[in-house]
Amino acid sequence: MFIDTHSHIFDSAFDSDRSEVLDKCIESNVKKLIVVGFDKETNRLALELSKKYPYLYPTVGLHPTNLDDYSDNFFNYLEELIKLDEVVGIGECGLDYYWDDSKKDLQKEVFLKQIELSLKYNKPLIIHSRDAIGDTLEVLKSVGKPINGVMHGYSGSLEMAREFIKLGLKIGIGGVVTFKNAKNVKEVVKELDLSNFVLETDCPYLTPTPYRGKRNAPYYIPLIANEIASIKKIDVKEVEETTTKNANELFGGRLL
Repeated sequence: MFIDTHSHIFDSAFDSDRSEVLDKCIESNVKKLIVVGFDKETNRLALELSKKYPYLYPTVGLHPTNLDDYSDNFFNYLEELIKLDEVVGIGECGLDYYWDDSKKDLQKEVFLKQIELSLKYNKPLIIHSRDAIGDTLEVLKSVGKPINGVMHGYSGSLEMAREFIKLGLKIGIGGVVTFKNAKNVKEVVKELDLSNFVLETDCPYLTPTPYRGKRNAPYYIPLIANEIASIKKIDVKEVEETTTKNANELFGGRLL
């Protein structure tokens, strides 16, 4: 069994065939999906879908590019959601200087608040970092405690990956690992132990080869696993078993 640890199956790209896509996931041995919220609306959608499909598990959070939602009231609301048993993690949260580098201090403040909620409720972080890898590490280190979570869609260097692992984090490997020019991710996969990785799609984005450019879906997880197996020269069954074990550990046994 595979687990997709980062999907946006609530996205409008799936409005016409969501049930069929989820059926195909089960057929493809992708039997559990983490549905990642990132603002008030998507948090709601993630929760709603998890009630309809028992193999979907929601996370709730505030993405660094959605700061219009930010307020004390928002964080009061967010904390109430995090308390829910069905919510398995916090995020997608983090730093993004690619789309907007004018609010760096506010991004760090919002990120830090979600780290604090993760520690308070013992639920893992889903961490987004784009063009902000150094500051992401700095904010995480400033907490001074081990942190449970995953570096989502990791594309940084091997050296930085080792730093995040030292903090207690897993490395999320998605469709980018199948791209020919993805030298950083391929090196990370080759050099680090399989115990550090979880699989993800970030669907409907970042579709793996040979379907790059089309809509991504969780049933493409085996393509990612096959690429990892090829890079590490191991059997894909080992990738399946180890990354599923890693995902279950990451989410603290909440993926029942």
